Order: sequence, then structure tokens, then C-alpha cells
Amino acid sequence: MLELALQTLVALAAVVAWAAYVLGWFRLRAGGYTAPRWRLLLYGLGLTSLVAALLPPLEHLASERFSAHMGQHLLLTQVAAPLLVLGNPLPLVLWGLPRRVRRPLAATLRRGAPVRAALAALTFLPVAGVLHIAAVWVWHLPALYDAAAEHELVHVLEHAAFLGTAILFWWPIVLPAPRLRPGPHPGFQILYLLLATAQSTALGMALAVPERPFYPYYIRRAAELGIGTCTCSRSW
Repeated sequence: MLELALQTLVALAAVVAWAAYVLGWFRLRAGGYTAPRWRLLLYGLGLTSLVAALLPPLEHLASERFSAHMGQHLLLTQVAAPLLVLGNPLPLVLWGLPRRVRRPLAATLRRGAPVRAALAALTFLPVAGVLHIAAVWVWHLPALYDAAAEHELVHVLEHAAFLGTAILFWWPIVLPAPRLRPGPHPGFQILYLLLATAQSTALGMALAVPERPFYPYYIRRAAELGIGTCTCSRSW
């Protein structure tokens, strides 16, 4: 019952996010502001990737196979997050909301507002990178990873951490509105992405090297399903 409720919530949230964005897109264009079609497309693809990661069939398969669970994480962090940020969501979603809701929310993003200051700090390139890398490594510790696989609410927290920190991670690369600080030098952006790729490779090697499967949950699932342990608990 909890799983169905959470999946319904995800679907409804995606519909609302899409409707608000599209309405904001039309409102801005009607007002003479630039709202490119390609941003609309990328945002839609981002939401589609998000839904694909969090709803069946992938969600059900992730409870059985480690590779599917890892696939969810890749969709969230490497596909959905950058596509959503490329959609420049904040101004368009805000303009899609009713005025009585839009104005107080927009006020939190004005210069000097605490929310804007916090967002500026969290999207500072070194901070965003460390937060995302830390989230990825911590959640892949066996105790937490198994807890996420076994308990639905922990699984939700895991995915929220991955998606949230991934959005922060991509922010200083894409630089969507509002522009919180001058963009970093392209050389630093390239180094940032290379370091992120290196740590991702290191994590993959750490999970692939052991002769025995890394996560006890997937060992049990392999026995229950009658499939090979390595097939169930390895990502490749």
C-alpha cells in the first residue's frame, strides 16, 4: 500500500511539474520573453526520465536485481538531473503558478533573501561536487544500500539524496536562472566533470572487484528467485 501511494505521488508530482512549466512557458512567450522550445523539450525528457526511474517496471526490477537499482541511480543523476536543469525550471515553473503563490516564492529568490543565499552556497562548484560525491559513496555503503533496498521510505530518502545533490552538481555547469554567481572558468568546469567521472569509475571498480557479492540483500533475493548471485548483485 505504501509503495502504491508513493508511486501515485511521484506520478502526480510529475504531472503538476509539467503542467506548471508548460503554462509558464506559454505565459512568458505571450509576454514577449524568450522561452526556447528546446528547453521545453529537455525539461519534458527530464521528467520522463525521472518517472521511468521511480515507477514500474524499473522500480519493481530494482527490488530483485542490483543492476536495475544502479540503473535507477544513473537515470536520476546522469539523465534526469541535467535535463531538468537544462530546462531552466525555476522561472518557468514559477510563472506557471497562480499569482498568490508565485509572488511569495519569487520573493525567496530575490537578492539578499536567505533562500537565495543558501542556494548560492550549495551550488558553488566545490560544494556541489563534494555534496554529490559524498551522497553517492555514503549511500553505497552496504548497510545503507541494503536498508534502501528493503525499506520503501529509506529507498525514497536515497533517491531524494541522489536527485537533489545531482541537481546541485549540475547547476554550476548549466548555470540556469537565477544566476547566483558568475560562472566558473570553463577549465574548472572540465576539471570538475573529470574528477566526478574518476570517482564514479572508482566506485564501480570497488563494487566489481570483490570475489563475493557486495550486498547481502541481493544475495538473499538471488536465492529466492533462483538466479545466479552474480547476475543479481553485480551491475556488470
